Amino acid sequence: MSTVAVEVVYRGIFQKTLARNIVRTIVFAARKEGKIGTAFGRYGDSPERNGIPAKQFAIVSDSPEELEENLAVYEAREVDVTINVDDTMCKGIESWAWYGLQPINALTKPGGTLIVTSRQEADALIEDIHQKDTAYNLAIVPASTSFSGLWVYKDDHTDVRILGALARVCPELVSLDSMLAALEDQGWGGLKLTSARNTHDRLSTRPVEPGEGSEDEPFSFDLPGWKSMEEGLVIRGVEEGTGFRGVAQGDGYDPINSVADGSHGGFEPTRSAVFKKFSTRSMRPVINFDTCIKCTLCWLQCPDTCFDVTPDGLYDANMEACCGCAVCEAVCPVADCITMVNESEFNDNNSQWEHWTQDKEGYHRWMADLIQVQKDKDATRSHGYHSPGTYEAESEVAMAGDDD
Repeated sequence: MSTVAVEVVYRGIFQKTLARNIVRTIVFAARKEGKIGTAFGRYGDSPERNGIPAKQFAIVSDSPEELEENLAVYEAREVDVTINVDDTMCKGIESWAWYGLQPINALTKPGGTLIVTSRQEADALIEDIHQKDTAYNLAIVPASTSFSGLWVYKDDHTDVRILGALARVCPELVSLDSMLAALEDQGWGGLKLTSARNTHDRLSTRPVEPGEGSEDEPFSFDLPGWKSMEEGLVIRGVEEGTGFRGVAQGDGYDPINSVADGSHGGFEPTRSAVFKKFSTRSMRPVINFDTCIKCTLCWLQCPDTCFDVTPDGLYDANMEACCGCAVCEAVCPVADCITMVNESEFNDNNSQWEHWTQDKEGYHRWMADLIQVQKDKDATRSHGYHSPGTYEAESEVAMAGDDD
């Protein structure tokens, strides 16, 4: 077997317990077959807040020496299987803002497998996933996002179903029998074992060829050479100043006072060209500009300063800066002026205000369709802050027939 590596990409805090259950069970199952393994997290609690993407790894080897050799690196350079427990992260992840947006399959080795829990079809997911130069496999575990996190645990069988799928796509890691035995040792029997077994037996994979997927370019950078490296540790900050829509900044410009009538072309804060918060987002706000009363509350209360003031005094959420916290929806005094919609419904980060100004009728049709889709999927609203009902412990077995 040599060494097999598995990474679990999850939403910090909100899915921490789910990720931990997966990687520790992998190691327990490996011990059933006389192998040795370890499980560890890539990030600590601090940067995991607000649902920021984070990782846990399970590394399994035939011998202690081989395991130690593979653990000599801080993060695995490639993995046999990537497990993504929230399909909105298929668009890319920026786990700690120091290396920019990276593909969800960045570490998946050639011929490896990406497992995603999702209600979407394979072709829809591939539209979001960055292209690779090598082929890999995509396996979908039909399920809604499970927020089984640091403080709460929603026992909806997502963990055992993923483990059953893992035994199917990577049998050289551990067998299904060993996985089931490890689950039983932890007190997970009955229907949970049936869920794991059924997922293993019914799982299908979709080969993804080189060049298939999103054409978006992931962030890249050049390391400084010995002649260009500065003394000490230097982190360049974002330049101070403000950006404006429609006009240049003038001497003595007061953005607060000018916002009242929109006479100065609006206000747009300077943002980092590298640090994009949208990978944190599992939902995004959709705005009805016709009902906006310009109360300024969304603009003032947004914790990430993601709202731009438009030339006509409205407020447009910058979708590269928005983390999807839903504070804007919560503070808006106008019913249905701001509605949070699942991120899986969108394929770009374009300006909603520009769409509305160019085609108001078309925008309202687009908005109405999205809001209706969200209402139809209300049970799967997936942000930890906005939807405490997501945490309720209901036993939903996502795959039909698990109780057979």
